Parts: sequence; C-alpha cells; structure tokens
Amino acid sequence: MDLNKENMRKIKELIVFTIVILIALWKYTLVVDFLGFILNIIFPFLLGGAIAFILNVPMSFLESKIFGNKNIEGRPAQKFARPCSLTLTILGVIGIIALVMFVVIPQLGSTFVGLGKTIQDFTPVAMAWIEELFHNNQEIMALLEDFNMDWDKILDGFAAFFKNGAGSVLDTTMSAAKSIISSVTTFFIAFVFSCYILLQKEKLRVQVQKIFYAYLPKKIVEKVLDICSLTYRTFASFLAGQCVEALILGMMFLVTMWILRLPYALLVGVLIAFTALIPIFGAFIGCIVGAFLILMVNPIKAITFVAMFLVLQQVEGNLIYPKVVGNSVGLPSIWVLAAVSIGGSLMGVVGMLVFIPLVSVIYILFRGDVYKRLEKKGIELE
Repeated sequence: MDLNKENMRKIKELIVFTIVILIALWKYTLVVDFLGFILNIIFPFLLGGAIAFILNVPMSFLESKIFGNKNIEGRPAQKFARPCSLTLTILGVIGIIALVMFVVIPQLGSTFVGLGKTIQDFTPVAMAWIEELFHNNQEIMALLEDFNMDWDKILDGFAAFFKNGAGSVLDTTMSAAKSIISSVTTFFIAFVFSCYILLQKEKLRVQVQKIFYAYLPKKIVEKVLDICSLTYRTFASFLAGQCVEALILGMMFLVTMWILRLPYALLVGVLIAFTALIPIFGAFIGCIVGAFLILMVNPIKAITFVAMFLVLQQVEGNLIYPKVVGNSVGLPSIWVLAAVSIGGSLMGVVGMLVFIPLVSVIYILFRGDVYKRLEKKGIELE
C-alpha cells in the first residue's frame, strides 16, 4: 500500500473513528443519556414535522381543488391560497375532534354519573340471571351465595384511602399539572413549527436539495430524493386509506346496531370510527367501552353486541382493511397483516401506524430491484 498523503489521511480518519466507537461502547450509558437529552430538545420539532406531514395531505387537496384553477392568475388568489387552505384544514380537524367530543364525552359522562346506582341495580338482576342459568349446579350456586358486595365497606375504603393518602395525592396532582403544562408547551411549539413548514414547504425543499447536492454525489442525491418522494406518496395514501376504512367501519356499526335496536348506537359508532384509526386492532377499544355500556342496560344485548362485533371485525379485518388500506399503499393483503403484527409487537400503536407504509416502501424498492436484476439476466417469470 502506498503511504501517500491521501492514504495517510484515510488511515487517521479510520483510527479516530475506531477510537470514538470504542469510547462510545465503553461509556454507553453516557452516550444513551446524551442522545436522550438531544432527543428531548429536538422532540417538539420532530413532532411538528409529523403534524405538518399529516396536515399537508388535506391541505394540498384543498389547495388544488379550491385554488388550482389555471385561469386564476391574480396575485391575491395566489398569495392567500396557502394560508386559506391551511386555515380550512385546521378548522376541519378541530371540527372533527369537537364532534367526537360532543357526542362521546357527554354520553360517557352521564353514564358514569349514574354508574354507581346502575351497578347496584344491575347486581341482583345479574345474580338472579346467573342463578337461573346455573340452578342445577350446586357448587356454582354455593360460590354465588358467598359472593356479596358490601357497598358501605367499599365507600368507607375509598374515604380512608383519600384521607390517609392526601399528601401523595397532592404530590401526584402537582406532578400531573407540571406534565400537562410541559405537554401543552411542547405541542404549541410543534404546532407553530408545523405551520411554518406548511407555509414555506417549497422553499424548505429547495434548501434541503441544495444541501444534499453540495455535500453528496449527484447520483446518490437523486436516489435519495426518489425514495423520499415514494415514501411521502405511500404515507399520504396510507393516511387517506386509514381514514376511509375507519369511516366505513363506524358506519357499519351504526347501521347494524340501529337495525338490531341496540342502545348507544351513535356513541359506539363514532367511538369505533375514531379508535379504528389504529390499524386492525383499534376497534377493540371501542368494543370494550361499548360492551360495558350496553351491559349496564341489558346483558343479553351486550352479548349480542359482542357477537355482532366479532362478525363485523372479521369482515373488516379480512376483506375491507386489506383491500382499502392495502391497495392505497400498494401492499398485498398478507403483508399488511404482517406489517401490523410486527409493528405492534415492536413499537405498539405507533408501530402499527408506521410499519404499513414503511413495509410498503421497502416492498416497492425490493420488487423494483428484483425485476431489474431479472431483466439483466434475461429471465422472465409469470
């Protein structure tokens, strides 16, 4: 090997890189703490980028439909197109959230206000129903007779808990208040940052491209930009497909519960549509709440609701979701289910939302590379 100036520079860089890696492995706790500190600083901006990405989908749609007329060339229309579209998008999101809150929260509030009395009234009815169901089984009947809830003792226990744990409750309240203030501040910073991104997204895109072209080879930059464009289209299509699927599932529950004369049809339909934004498994949250509410009214109808949910969930999970969301991201149905399962196992709800478009991007890139290699080898397979 010729130890010229260039090779000596590369050797020095390799030695420095190796030393840095060894120190990082040796003091990995400090590295983790430092990375956590940096992440805590930049988290509002990462959250703002995520908010901007989500809001950009409906904002771009409104901007193209309302202000996309090529005959409109006046400066006022072009100047106010972006702010008006962003304002309409924000108002639309706030309206949807407010609608869900006004439908779900008052109903839940009125339900939980009378929950204590409802449970007391429901307990003897349930005991009588179970007694009638298992009247021939003496062992079960003996257990049911021993099962007696003393509501006075339960209330006394709650009073003693609040009396003895007043200090800890106060500390917990202060910690919760600090956490809420911090979360609100973080969200406000992220929201303002997302608005700046959306209002100047073309300018920011040009600046990022200039940085890429300045420090990276042109071929690599073009490949990176193609992957970024594919990722944006895939995530945007997934977001639209997920919203359509949630709307379909909510309407299915609303109509079916109305036909079966089940209580809380509108509440459960809206709640399931909202929770169904979590891929595949999100509707189970709405099912638990709906089954609990209906159980307090009529146990038989609660069983009917659970059976109806299982049927509709099978239809949604095996037919509607893979077709609507899978087609929107260009991913076969089997890989949609695999992506949701793997993402949920690794990262929970966030993993479910991220892994479907992420796996779709990997699938498209891998498929393109496979076809390119087969074409070079002259192999054609059906």
